[in-house]
Amino acid sequence: MLKKIGYVTLLLLLHLQAKSQKGGLAYSSEALKIIPLTDSSFIHVSYLDIPDVGRFSCNGLIYLNSGLAVVFDTPQNNAAASELIQWVTETKKHQIKAVVVNHFHDDCTGGLPVFHKLGVPSYAYGPTLALAKEEGNPVPQNGFEKEMELEVGGEKIINRYFGEAHTTDNIVSYIPSEELLFGGCMIKSINAKKGNLEDANEAEWSHTVENIKRTYSNIKIVIPGHGEQGGMELLDYTSELFKPNKP
Repeated sequence: MLKKIGYVTLLLLLHLQAKSQKGGLAYSSEALKIIPLTDSSFIHVSYLDIPDVGRFSCNGLIYLNSGLAVVFDTPQNNAAASELIQWVTETKKHQIKAVVVNHFHDDCTGGLPVFHKLGVPSYAYGPTLALAKEEGNPVPQNGFEKEMELEVGGEKIINRYFGEAHTTDNIVSYIPSEELLFGGCMIKSINAKKGNLEDANEAEWSHTVENIKRTYSNIKIVIPGHGEQGGMELLDYTSELFKPNKP
């Protein structure tokens, strides 16, 4: 009987370990979490300390393919950015080809200096460069007009400006092969509130999200700037939240 109990316990432990590895974290420290979504795509989560709010988590994305990587938004500070770079280059053995910045706020640009120091080029929608400089945040190196495609291991990434929402310059990044959209702070997690509206255009927000929905109708994975990822329902929720005349 004891042997049988021991065998059952061992099977249970192995099952729990496999489950944890499948749905758990690819990397975890106090400053940085990396969450696997697919074999190629990972959310990176870092933290801002906001007065009167506390520790606030911020999402970014890592895409890996054929030995190359693209990072979407940087971790919040240089230390967390260094951890991410080490994980990508040493643990995953991928070379970082580019950083794509979603908009000019520091929760997108905070770790840029570390990438720049290593010679990794950064890209953003043209107006983001001037807005980041004006705000005193790290500034992306290269601006593009409306849309820019990157190729990573034969797969394309579409970075596109659809209109004003959380900020006047916010973009989204879409990976067709993954059916994945990195929406950044324009897109809200389910049950999230409107959040920081200091630089927002609430009148256009819903319209901008509806344009994204029409353009990328087959999205399966959506990553918001903060909170839990989901699917197309995050776009629906955000569009409804910011409909004109909605309190």
